[in-house]
Amino acid sequence: MKHLPLFFDLAGRKVVVVGQGAAADRRAGLARSAGAEISRVVAEAVEVADFRGAAAAFIATGELESDVAAQRVAKAAGVPVNVADRPALCDFILPAIIDRDGIVVAVSTAGASPTLASVLRGRIEAVLPERIGALASLARTFRVQVNALIADPARRRGFWRRLVEGPAAGLALAGDEAGARRVALGELDAARRRMSAVGIAHIVGAGPGDPDLLTLRAAQLLQEADAILHDDLVPAAILDRARRDAELVSVGKRMGTAGWAQADIEVELVRRVRAGQAVVRLKAGDPFVFGRGGEEVEALRAAGLPVSIVPGITAALGCAASVGIPLTHRRLASAVTFVTGHGAEGGREAAWPALAAQGHTLVVYMGAAEAASVRDRLLDAGVAPVTPVAVIENATRPGERVSVGRLVDLARLAAAHTARADAGPSLIIVGEVAGLATVADQPFLAEVS
Repeated sequence: MKHLPLFFDLAGRKVVVVGQGAAADRRAGLARSAGAEISRVVAEAVEVADFRGAAAAFIATGELESDVAAQRVAKAAGVPVNVADRPALCDFILPAIIDRDGIVVAVSTAGASPTLASVLRGRIEAVLPERIGALASLARTFRVQVNALIADPARRRGFWRRLVEGPAAGLALAGDEAGARRVALGELDAARRRMSAVGIAHIVGAGPGDPDLLTLRAAQLLQEADAILHDDLVPAAILDRARRDAELVSVGKRMGTAGWAQADIEVELVRRVRAGQAVVRLKAGDPFVFGRGGEEVEALRAAGLPVSIVPGITAALGCAASVGIPLTHRRLASAVTFVTGHGAEGGREAAWPALAAQGHTLVVYMGAAEAASVRDRLLDAGVAPVTPVAVIENATRPGERVSVGRLVDLARLAAAHTARADAGPSLIIVGEVAGLATVADQPFLAEVS
């Protein structure tokens, strides 16, 4: 290790910056963000007195001769020096820095390649939760209490590990800081009394099927979960992103097949969270768009258990983007509505006449098997028979298929996507924008008429 990584407290201390321009400005801004008092010096007038009492000096004149001269003066004053882009003249170097509200990660290549350090910083930023600083703040809030109430060092370490990896952490990272504090208080009390703490449920959207379309938060939770209760429509490629030892439980069902009742899923979620597990309830698309996620949240909250919600790319957005259909378009559609071919008993039915207006895009979830009924209701509502429609199967996944045609032919188009034993999930888009679907490279295309 060529350089020892240290975090230097500069709050209220003098830092000298020699030079003008972008490089000098960046160094001055960085030191100022750490609380330093900045003293700017013109390269041509550098004196030893300029550095007296300074904690550090940054030199960025852009000229080798000026940099060397300023560095010698700073060294004569006994001040550690960083010279921009000249590692051989540096007492310390500047790493690539990630700063998330108190959590700081520094990446260094010992001056060999600042570009490589920047690339690595970007990769770390991509996986580091945006609200990780809130988690550090939560730990800071409870530090004195934990040290006072849990005397045994091993148990105290266990409490801190659970705090930063368990339910309270999940809520803090989801933005629910008040909920995180409540859970942390409960866990602290349980640890003091040697009781088992509860877990947490994360209601997570898996997106339309392509694992690369998972949100970063969803991917992180799949790696943290003790158990994943997933829909049947969640593909194996997404389940493969889970932690290797996570328990995978299929609780979904498809039309015409037996599966878990919704009430049983809710009971299972409550049971597992009460047992202390971190549970991901993984739903195709978005959990709050025809995913019954709202019902599961209600059940968990009624049981007094912690829960967080992670949205996903819903099927309408994923399908439309995958085949190049803009759901709204300045010339063709100024509104879009999502409806479903199935609803809960006692739920409201879609007001089809109100959805049939010109310039309105209609997206029908779970409607391919009822395409004839969709067609008839729209025709009865006054929609023109020649209105463009698209039926999209397995969108964003291998084997994606799309059929484009007219509303009057919808039942025939949909039949090509439902008659096969290996048929994938399908979605219907009705409206002028459906005619913009990109179909040239599709492996299957029903006649466009």
